[in-house]
Order: sequence, then structure tokens, then C-alpha cells
Amino acid sequence: MQIRTVQPTDWPAMAAIYQQGINTGNATMETQAPSPETMATSYMVSPQLVAVEDGDVIGYALLTAVSGRCIFSGVAEVSLYIDTAHRGKGVGQRLLNQLIGESEEKSLWTLQASILRENVASIALHKRCGFREVGYHERIGKRAGIWRDILLLERRSTQVGID
Repeated sequence: MQIRTVQPTDWPAMAAIYQQGINTGNATMETQAPSPETMATSYMVSPQLVAVEDGDVIGYALLTAVSGRCIFSGVAEVSLYIDTAHRGKGVGQRLLNQLIGESEEKSLWTLQASILRENVASIALHKRCGFREVGYHERIGKRAGIWRDILLLERRSTQVGID
């Protein structure tokens, strides 16, 4: 497996992986993945990472700016999705650790994650990579008619924004 920067041809595979996450019912409140074209313009330009094995995209890690206000220029939210067949094999941890390193190179000092409470594997992964729980949104939205809570996690850099 290798981790590299997203290429334009990766977006269809990434949208399919996102749909796999949606289908679990615990990865997001979304019900349908956006088009690859929409996905390609919805995230920060860099870092954008994919894990590739035998030429196939098997996971991705992207960031979204949390605000356009300059005081939050160093804060971004993580999107991390792994192909169903490759979950539990360390792909997510490698992607997230590299995303953290590259985000610090881009002067980001805080990464956030909003994870459905039932997604225990993703919560555990983020905690292994230095995230901590800072709270939760109770009954923030419904999926399939069921109110869901979202845990809020963050990772503060030990390299950037420490002055």
C-alpha cells in the first residue's frame, strides 16, 4: 500500500468509498454520495491523500476548512473513509497520521472530527492518533427516522500554533 496525493482520476473511486460508508448507517448522516465532480471541489486543496493498493484507491483522507474567518485559518475538519474490504488493516491509521503531518506543514494547528457515537472504530482510531473528546451534539439530526448524537473530537498540534 502507498499513500499519495489525490489525482483527478481518483474522485470516482473516492465517491464509491464514501457511499460504502454511508451504507453502514454509522459513518455520516448523508444518504447519498455527491458526484465525484462535487466532491473534488468540496475540500481543501491540500492535503488530499489516498491510500492505493495494486492501483486501486482503498481509502482517503481530506480536510474541510471550518470557517472562512482568518482567526480560524489553522483549523480544519477531517474526512476519513476506507473501502469496506480494507477496514481494520491499518489503512486509516496510516492515512490519518500522514494527514496530521501534512496539515502541520500547511500551518494547521487544530484538526476536528465529528463522528457518530455508534462509530466506535472511527472514534478509537482518532484517539489513537492523538484526538480527544471535547463534547458532543445531542440529537443533532435524524437518519432513517432515528435521532443521532455526534461526538466532537479534536487534535491540537504540538508543532504549530504553540507560541
